[in-house]
Amino acid sequence: MKFRPLHDRVVVRRIEGEAKTAGGIIIPDTVKEKPQEGEVVAVGPGARDEQGKIVALEVKAGDRILFGKWSGTEVKISGEDLLIMKESDILGILDCCAGGKCSKK
Repeated sequence: MKFRPLHDRVVVRRIEGEAKTAGGIIIPDTVKEKPQEGEVVAVGPGARDEQGKIVALEVKAGDRILFGKWSGTEVKISGEDLLIMKESDILGILDCCAGGKCSKK
């Protein structure tokens, strides 16, 4: 099933964090917090301003983002757990290519 968000809504897939600490201690699932990092799956066309013009969103599909702990609405689409949130709930875009050096090309 294909899902297309409306207005300034964004569909996000959570990115699971590490199951180990830096010291090598394995963290059980019962005490893990939900990750606040995700990948944008789909975006809406944008919100309308006071003049009725559509203002495009800053994020695009494929961006890695940070969002608030309680942001979004959890949904299951085609068996996959996703979040739907407004663009204003997104705290920022993670840039793997900071400084012009990107290992993920």
